[in-house]
Amino acid sequence: MAPTFPSLDVRRLRSYVFRLPLFTRIVLVLIVIFWTLELQKVWNVVQWGALVPKEVNLGTMYRLNTYPLIHRNFLHAFFNTMALVPLLERFEAEHGTLLSGALFGGPISTLPAAAYLLVERGILRQNTPVLGASIWVFVLLGVEGIKAYKANPHLTISTYRIPMWTTPLVILLFTTALIPNTSLLGHLGSVGVGYLYGLGYLKILAPPEKVLRWIEGKLNLLGRLPHYVSIDQKTYGRYGVLPTSNPSLSTPGEGSVQMPYLGSEAPTILALRRDPRLLKVPPYLSALCIFVGILWLFLLPLNEYSRRTYISENALLPGQVHTYFGGSEQNVFNAYKHEVQSFTAKDPGVIAAELTSILRSVGLKTATQKYHYEAAGKVHSGENAYAVLHAPRGDATEAIVLVAAWTNMDGELNQSGVALALTLARYFKRWSLWSKDIIILITSDSKAGPQAWVDAYHNEHSPESADPLQLKSGALQGVVVVDNALNHRFESLHIVYDGINGQLPNLDLFNSAVAIASGQMGIGVSLQRMWKHGDSYRERLQTMLRGMVSQGLGHASGPHSSFIPYHVDAITLQAVGHGWQDEMAMGRCVESTFRSLNNLLEHFHQSFFFYLLMQANRFVSIGTYLPSAMLVAINFTIMAIALWIQSGRPQKSGIAFAMLDKTKEPEVEVVEKDGMVACVSKADMVVVERQLFLPVALVVAFHFLGAVPLYVFNNTQQELGFCTLLIFASCNVILPTFVAIIISGFTTLSSHRLILLQCFSLLLLGMFLATLATLNFSLAFLVGLLAAPLSFVGVAMSADNGSAPPKLSLPRKIVSNVVLHLLSPPVVVLAVCQTLGVDAGAALAEAAFGWKVSGLWTQVVVCCVWWPAWLVGAVTVSPGL
Repeated sequence: MAPTFPSLDVRRLRSYVFRLPLFTRIVLVLIVIFWTLELQKVWNVVQWGALVPKEVNLGTMYRLNTYPLIHRNFLHAFFNTMALVPLLERFEAEHGTLLSGALFGGPISTLPAAAYLLVERGILRQNTPVLGASIWVFVLLGVEGIKAYKANPHLTISTYRIPMWTTPLVILLFTTALIPNTSLLGHLGSVGVGYLYGLGYLKILAPPEKVLRWIEGKLNLLGRLPHYVSIDQKTYGRYGVLPTSNPSLSTPGEGSVQMPYLGSEAPTILALRRDPRLLKVPPYLSALCIFVGILWLFLLPLNEYSRRTYISENALLPGQVHTYFGGSEQNVFNAYKHEVQSFTAKDPGVIAAELTSILRSVGLKTATQKYHYEAAGKVHSGENAYAVLHAPRGDATEAIVLVAAWTNMDGELNQSGVALALTLARYFKRWSLWSKDIIILITSDSKAGPQAWVDAYHNEHSPESADPLQLKSGALQGVVVVDNALNHRFESLHIVYDGINGQLPNLDLFNSAVAIASGQMGIGVSLQRMWKHGDSYRERLQTMLRGMVSQGLGHASGPHSSFIPYHVDAITLQAVGHGWQDEMAMGRCVESTFRSLNNLLEHFHQSFFFYLLMQANRFVSIGTYLPSAMLVAINFTIMAIALWIQSGRPQKSGIAFAMLDKTKEPEVEVVEKDGMVACVSKADMVVVERQLFLPVALVVAFHFLGAVPLYVFNNTQQELGFCTLLIFASCNVILPTFVAIIISGFTTLSSHRLILLQCFSLLLLGMFLATLATLNFSLAFLVGLLAAPLSFVGVAMSADNGSAPPKLSLPRKIVSNVVLHLLSPPVVVLAVCQTLGVDAGAALAEAAFGWKVSGLWTQVVVCCVWWPAWLVGAVTVSPGL
């Protein structure tokens, strides 16, 4: 027989539409009106009413209410409307038209917008606009999720019990994965607001019913407005109390769960899960992961785990061309060096004008760019000068850049470097072999200048901070920075390659520079400030660890660092030491490197972008070193799983004592299902209800609290940086106790809740670090090591089956507090600055500059990932509990 499908009943659909309440109709009409207005081209409705973070100010606060009514296109509006109508008419039927209008015109629209602006603009520093009624859809889904959870806490699927309040989150994940251009942050904030309203925490924002009744009576709204739902006509839901799902699985008793049957292997697995010895393993397994992770790292310098560098892109042909830079160019260099020396004391604007005049005299197109940044109470301003040499054999679609900063990273005058760049510009102009444009860039400093120029080149600059570029070329294929602040001959070239946030250039570019300098020119090469580098295990390890520290800090290590976030491979060639190599040798290295870059047929892509260098010709790829950080991150996940299992164990009861008493026969219960029978211990039938809301809310609150130190340190003047850090470290000592006392004043932090609190915190920490390890291995590894004690402090785990977790002893609490406070983020920062002889105020000012100018997010990891996890661990062992 052919299958039958339900047909669409037009009469029922028509009846449903005509019975929609008033406020739901108003919302539908407004959505249709705004979508209709989007069809005209005179007034951009989306730009006017969307929630754009950087466009929200006192004059545009209306965006907090208009963005749910505006959509990008017809499909966007149609599907959002289809999802919104059933939920909205149900909400209006339960709460009334007047209250629904007050809530949706107020907190239900503004609170998700405020949460989105806080994260998107305040923390992530992004400007992604959001719009659409899906914000309201997820708020209502959150309300319905809490309502369903109160009526029927769990959805039982086989032996698993899924909390009903998680259904909006499941829908959110599927929506984000399947539908493009959806805002995860916006929808997540909406679900959170829905949860808060469903739990009753936002009812204080709703107008009192007494006032609403007075308004209804005075205006006679019920008599005048059709389809109006009065306060006294609320139905409390069309469908009443939600039914219990899967009642057949609740046998043989209410609240019980389906158990395995006789003849299967499940009882053996269940017995293993209930084995009290199981919870003795995770702490040792976690410690083993940390030990193996550290040991793995120390094995990397060995020949068996590292390999020699090689060129993957055959078109580069490094060192295969004959260089001609030298001879009479020495006199030109000396003349330019004398000219550079003559206007060292002048203003940046005058210097830029002089440099452009020199570049213009050799036949290049020139331009300048002014920039002005403020960070940590300091002003970073100057004027960049640059010129473009158009390739005789190119079409201006690709370019390579030669950079020379007026002052290097140490604040020294880069006199020979600037003079060499000018000499090379004159030299390159005479050649007709270039297939790519060459850009000569001379910046006022080594940090703000390159960042302002590359931001403007890619149209990502802020008009208030940097001028747009008047002269551009094609896509940037590679950048070489010349740094020679010496007034004498040098010994070797120090190659600097670290970028912002630990990003690295393609290894082929580094290998080409090494092959040209050491192979073709006979110039020694060093890296990571290892001036005398041998090939011993100790020197390899030291070089690798120095690179990891530099990568973990994520700050700019030279002018090249500003280019790498734009996927432009860049390195800095720095002349160091006393030797017999002169500026012409350095110029020939640059010439040969540019000749290799000129051979590229496409962007760097064949070699590695993730690697650790331990010598100029030896490296470790990501597939070899990544397990080290992953093992450290996994230890947090292992302890989180162990704590989750511990939280599901019932506290001691008569059943548990009977199970422990060897003289008594354990009580059993007969379970029948599908003709099969099993005798199951009553102790195994006990189900513990995990109280998830408070631990989850506290973990989320602690992570959002990290925005406070993030904001403070990024906006503190350099002179006050050390004092601010010292005050924060002092407050950090009493903060866990203070937080514990505040929480205990509102609710009881039982051992069960403390276990879940620590469980969720460690789970998030492990997830963050595992994800971060793929982007910035060094930062994830260092933070993971410093946070490793969090896995072993807090609530002690019980070794007895069916018993409550024992309380921490006083000596263990004291030791845990001492270890945690010695390894707290502010103490670690102070200790590192003291050890390295760096002023803490200067370090914080450098981080603030990176945050505001370069997009540095190391402090985000410290303040919003590491510090909240530390705070949770410190609260669990606080004397205030």
